[in-house]
Amino acid sequence: MADAEDNVSIPEFNNLLQMDPYLKPYEKDFKRRSGLLQKQLHLLEEAEGGFDRFTQSYTSFGAQRQPDNSLIFKEWVPAAEALFLTGDFNEWNKFSHPYTQKDYGKWQLHLPPKEDNTPAIAHGSKLKVVVHTKEGERLYRISPWAKYVIQSKESVIYDWVHWDPPQPYRHKHPRPKKPQSLRIYESHVGIASPEGKIASYSNFTANVLPRIKDLGYNCIQLMAIMEHAYYASFGYQVTSFFAASSRYGTPEELKELIDVAHSLGIIVLLDVVHSHASKNTEDGLNKFDGSDSCYFHAGERGINKLWDSRLFNYSSWEVMRFLLSNLRWWMDEYQFDGFRFDGVTSMLYHHHGIGVGFSGDYSEYFGLQVDEDSLVYLMLANHMLHTLFEDCITIAEDVSGMPALCRPVTEGGCGFDYRLAMAIPDKWIQIIKEYKDEDWDMGNIVYTLTNRRYSEKCIAYAESHDQALVGDKTLAFWLMDKEMYTNMSSFVPMTPVIDRGIQLHKMMRLITHVLGGEGYLNFIGNEFGHPEWLDFPRQGNNESYHYARRQFNLVDTDHLRYHQLYAFDRDMNRTEDKYGWLAAPPAFVSEKHEGDKVIVSERAHVVFIFNFHPTNSYQDYRVGAEMPGKYRIKLDSDDVMYGGHGRLDHNTEFFTEPTPHNGREHSMRVYIPARAAIVLANEEIDYLY
Repeated sequence: MADAEDNVSIPEFNNLLQMDPYLKPYEKDFKRRSGLLQKQLHLLEEAEGGFDRFTQSYTSFGAQRQPDNSLIFKEWVPAAEALFLTGDFNEWNKFSHPYTQKDYGKWQLHLPPKEDNTPAIAHGSKLKVVVHTKEGERLYRISPWAKYVIQSKESVIYDWVHWDPPQPYRHKHPRPKKPQSLRIYESHVGIASPEGKIASYSNFTANVLPRIKDLGYNCIQLMAIMEHAYYASFGYQVTSFFAASSRYGTPEELKELIDVAHSLGIIVLLDVVHSHASKNTEDGLNKFDGSDSCYFHAGERGINKLWDSRLFNYSSWEVMRFLLSNLRWWMDEYQFDGFRFDGVTSMLYHHHGIGVGFSGDYSEYFGLQVDEDSLVYLMLANHMLHTLFEDCITIAEDVSGMPALCRPVTEGGCGFDYRLAMAIPDKWIQIIKEYKDEDWDMGNIVYTLTNRRYSEKCIAYAESHDQALVGDKTLAFWLMDKEMYTNMSSFVPMTPVIDRGIQLHKMMRLITHVLGGEGYLNFIGNEFGHPEWLDFPRQGNNESYHYARRQFNLVDTDHLRYHQLYAFDRDMNRTEDKYGWLAAPPAFVSEKHEGDKVIVSERAHVVFIFNFHPTNSYQDYRVGAEMPGKYRIKLDSDDVMYGGHGRLDHNTEFFTEPTPHNGREHSMRVYIPARAAIVLANEEIDYLY
């Protein structure tokens, strides 16, 4: 008898096999996954009229004002015996407004308008769902679909606030087109100010967006937006999935932030957390209906021991409705342009990646350790997003390297556009911590930067928020440490430590930008070498905001060298914007010389030269180039304006000779200063731009 998988058709599976023939033995696995997706889509069509309607469930669940100003409240509370609505509107009467039980664990309440035709519940009113369990418990809960929750000063628990403003924000600017080259500025609204407090959406709009535009980033990745009761969780312990965090301001102010970013040609991605949820019960999803298993798996399967959080049951119809509608809500209501999916490794495997080192052996990505419920959920989410929103971008945070994660679902892939190149920042920190400069291994650096599945796009980064957290250090702090407090002024001579730190900081970022992927990411403030780590106010630091801020004032102080690093980062992005190397095929590395500590590569017909040697400069160093002609310097990390030593004459013209060198048809001779990076462009290419 034929297996069910044999009848499944994957329209473009041959594309995948042509790129990676080693996947052929796992064809049945791909067919099974695709079969499960197709079955899910068929069921959605049958039961809900398709995924388009299904994912708009945010228009019917939670609190909904009707055209006649009546209000309908709808919840899924399968284990409830009875349900009531209480709040300011009924003076917190626990029994006056009962819901009516519907099919499949749904409950509904209809409130007609007042006599003056205004809604029975005013905008800004506080509410609670009262759940009576079969065991006789009475629980006070926030609707999972709540669009705004706040924490009053005298309370630890968040309150559900009915959000229905008389004049909601209207977006004025269309979404920008998806960029060819993705240059991401990873941001946290709350820390985006030099002041020791939680910064606001409005501050970000007025003061940070212009900096991001100036720096040449065309994409913002916003962290910690989905409401989280514990600020120090960095937004990764979500309590209210549909609520934009109130600690930074109102939903309308977040909409304005995104709208203004769009007006600047910048797209905005949401750091979405669908991999797990906070264990909080009174202001979270946990035990919403009193049971252990409402939104989550029951028992041990429903707990991530490493994160001490709850794990969704992705096979549940109503959980699928909730999560897919959540993605749709952020796209429709706030006009986000896509998502960075957090914790994808935890979703993909039953072991959640805990205590598992991935070797790259293909057997690790198939078989019983794969959680196909959540894998199919991710395929469905990507299929929905890319079908309904043509320019939507999705990025997976996955350390495992699962094949086809970033290939279309039509090929049998998971449908993500990019994955994060998470090995790169770990490599940089390892090198800085463990090796003297003269022992840096050029081949190993190139291998780490280029070791990726070339058919799947990567976002490269030298450091992200992970490297900035307390207990770790930013790259700048690893390089310069306490001297950043005393020797960053240009009024004092540059010390050897500061000199080394500034030069390597620029080189590490540029080579990551060039070799590491098809997109580039920087964490807010790190572009100018932000000192110190990041630590949110908590009991262990006496609730201090000292480290939970970004000291943009350091850049704005002309005599401090931070502005030199800022200028380099800006010009690196602007140079990429001109030549588009991120959107070009991967770089050809023509030189990785261990003795000289030199790396030469070519991408988008631009030549990149890196000399990591701490002391040796090289006269007339032969460098390969595929395109003949005249080359000029387009970016020079040794430029005085970037804190360099100004050893190169930018009027110099470099002419190729018909001398093949290191796999290139032509070559030229170049002066390469110690600890410097040079970007050369051919005059003919320059003419095209």
